Amino acid sequence: MTASGGDTQHGIRRRNLARVLRTVAAQGPVSRPAVAARIGLTRAGVAPLVDELLRAGLLVETGRAAPSGRGRPGSELAVSDRGPSGIGAEIGVDHLAVCAVDLRGRIRARAATDAVNRNSDPGPVLRRLSALLAEVTADIAAEGLRPAGLAVAVPGLVARGTTTVVHAPNLGWRAADLAPGLASVTAPGREARGIPLTVENEANLGALAELRLGGDGDGRPGPPPDFVHVSAEIGIGAAVVVDGQLLRGARGFAGELGHVPVYPDGHPCDCGGRGCLEQYAGERAVLRAGGLTPERSAAAHPGPGARIALLARRAADGDAATVRALHEAGTALGIALAGAVNLLDPRAVVLGGALAGLAPWILPSLERELALRTAVAADPGRAGGPLVTVSRLGADGPLIGAAHTALQAVLDDPFASCASAHSPRS
Repeated sequence: MTASGGDTQHGIRRRNLARVLRTVAAQGPVSRPAVAARIGLTRAGVAPLVDELLRAGLLVETGRAAPSGRGRPGSELAVSDRGPSGIGAEIGVDHLAVCAVDLRGRIRARAATDAVNRNSDPGPVLRRLSALLAEVTADIAAEGLRPAGLAVAVPGLVARGTTTVVHAPNLGWRAADLAPGLASVTAPGREARGIPLTVENEANLGALAELRLGGDGDGRPGPPPDFVHVSAEIGIGAAVVVDGQLLRGARGFAGELGHVPVYPDGHPCDCGGRGCLEQYAGERAVLRAGGLTPERSAAAHPGPGARIALLARRAADGDAATVRALHEAGTALGIALAGAVNLLDPRAVVLGGALAGLAPWILPSLERELALRTAVAADPGRAGGPLVTVSRLGADGPLIGAAHTALQAVLDDPFASCASAHSPRS
């Protein structure tokens, strides 16, 4: 039997399992009748779906639900804190990091190390990353969790639908396929089922984290469904979200904000152009403009975010050169973003990554440029330009976004987990 549009009953069941799981993940603990009402199915239709997800260990019953009419109250449902886990990894210019999240979205394990990855061969970098991955997977196994997928955030261009980093200028990588170097993690043995691997630009993963987790749970909403997410540390990247979906471009390279020219006759850039945004608002450029030597600063302040914290301290102490450098960085960002805003008409711009820690000194000049250069105000009553907000996730956004992306396949199609739970080998 088929449903309209050629869908089989099997396909409809798979989609309904996903609808139930996503509803409980987003709104639980929640009762069965509430789940049925929220996804538009009858209680009788939801019951077998819930039972299957319970048997697979994806849902658990938490206790008696509040009475909601005639009959005995049932048990509330929540996603399990055991079972599938999403593994996120980040390859930064000066660090490596790995974390694992469960179906409830909680970080259950984390490991990180300082690492000088600039101009390193991918092989040694991936071996060090694999060691961190082994540490995290061992930690979550002790808590009854298993990896459902691995997503890796990289500061570079990734060919759409592949695991190949086409160009990561701040790492010095070209045409680097990460899958072979991570094979021991994603396919641990002939008798073990390998986990899916996703490689993605770090700004895109930061935007996905913002989309899913940008609200703070205390009344602060997340971003609107249309926004530009700017992520910066050594380099500068951006991700465009339209109607809740990433705008990737034909090859997956959309969002290279760092190489938008803001001063066409300006400083030469490693990309071959001149006057690129990264030469005025990237970490190394701001350090130089603030009277600091990037190389010496890196040696004296190693690790992720260390130089950004140094700049923030100097600015907070009133160091004139640092404040001026951050003002100029905000101006350059505003000029670059004005073009994106006029072209794409987003409702908001979200500052993420290292920029979040420097927002007090960057925002005034950035917002001024947007107001001057944006053709139409985003909202009635605003002087011009979209709403500019600061990510609460900060520099953790790409790593957390990677972990949630790795888990998304379970939420989108829990059938495979259910089938695995029912197989003779499980």
